[in-house]
Amino acid sequence: MFPEAFRQRIKKQKYINTEELLHGLENPSPVTIRINRKKWDKNPGNPDPVSWCKDGFYLEKRPSFTLDPLFHAGCYYPQEASGMFLEQVYKQTFGEAKGLRILDLCGAPGGKSTHLSSLTGENGVLVANEVIRSRATILAENITKWGLSNTIVTRNDPSAFKNLPGYFDLILVDAPCSGEGMFRDKKAVDEWSEENTLLCSLRQKRILMDVWPALKEDGILVYSTCTFNPDENEKNIKWLTDDKKAEYIRIDISDYSGIEEIYFEGIYGYEFFPGRIRGEGLFISVLRKRENTGKSKIRAASSRFTNITKEEAEIAEKWSLFSAYSIMKSDESVFSLPVPREEFQMLFKNLLVVKPGTHIYTVKKKNLLPSHELAMSVYFRNSLFPKINLTLEQALDYLRRDTILVKDAPEGWMIACYNGINLGFMNNIGSRINNYYPVEWRIRMRTSDYNESIQTIWADMDNK
Repeated sequence: MFPEAFRQRIKKQKYINTEELLHGLENPSPVTIRINRKKWDKNPGNPDPVSWCKDGFYLEKRPSFTLDPLFHAGCYYPQEASGMFLEQVYKQTFGEAKGLRILDLCGAPGGKSTHLSSLTGENGVLVANEVIRSRATILAENITKWGLSNTIVTRNDPSAFKNLPGYFDLILVDAPCSGEGMFRDKKAVDEWSEENTLLCSLRQKRILMDVWPALKEDGILVYSTCTFNPDENEKNIKWLTDDKKAEYIRIDISDYSGIEEIYFEGIYGYEFFPGRIRGEGLFISVLRKRENTGKSKIRAASSRFTNITKEEAEIAEKWSLFSAYSIMKSDESVFSLPVPREEFQMLFKNLLVVKPGTHIYTVKKKNLLPSHELAMSVYFRNSLFPKINLTLEQALDYLRRDTILVKDAPEGWMIACYNGINLGFMNNIGSRINNYYPVEWRIRMRTSDYNESIQTIWADMDNK
């Protein structure tokens, strides 16, 4: 099943038990989710927690997430368990620090980005970046569903961040890699080659060098891959520390059995091996920058975002809990930005912004169209619009963007809900109810085969 060259190499890696690792990779991947406590206060039935993540849980089997409205509402994210260890890195390096500026450089599809969004909270700002256009679109969708409104989504090559010297307190580089930690997936095995591991190592070095100037002095760089290859892992970190002034940060793993601490020529890293832990393969290392590469000067810059009128501001404040100072306009669309205006204009000048913040509403021929992003945001004033709680079948029809039949529905704008959680807007124009779920997000699955497994995720919910 596994490439012979891979087998021969891991036999030479002194911290790898080859037989144990290969056996672990032959077993099915654990299924885990991380709950968004800003939206959902329930735990799955028979909760089995991920020890290093307070809101992470293992599931007994993999359900159809597509057919669970609570997934589309942003109540949880199906994230791999090993990647959730980012929470311990964050807490052990920053504690309760507020107002951090964070970059997730390789953010798609959004597992670690949504996690960082929760960890940094309402006082922090996350720039979630993805260079590939299609993946950046998926990243923006998942950030929108998560709904914490503290994130800007960008689509840039790592080299673009050189223009923001000393701006970020924390940079996560979850680097593209040879994918050995994902060898439970046949596709990852088929794509592996020794040549590709070399190319990955070279690309990772370029990424690290490109983004290093954007990290402030005493800032934290978290480097991770999903491979076991030393050339992509500890040797890359050693290479960086030889060239730049940085010191390693040792993470306390005493409470988490199975994680392997690796020491290599003065630096530390942490490996997650299937067979020892319940998760996929992961390498992670943490550095503190000990040099000053300048500091971004926040100056007003021109952009297509402009100040709004008093009337437009009043509407935004009526519909949301956003600060008036955060609200700006682009063409006919009104947004809340997660950073002050001058700071956003600086970012907008230097980066290709896919999602600037939270879209609140659009003016269309004197009509006000509330945005789906507003419905997903935890800053939406829920009491403003009537809420229609849908059954499971109705909710799935809504997510397919089908016509929804609701008896005695009030006229005008209203919120479609499932289990009291917002799914998006509907508008009763009298003759029909228009479905405003985003066209590009609609689901196409129509089978009822998975209804039982949808319900079993949340059966016998622990409400504590």
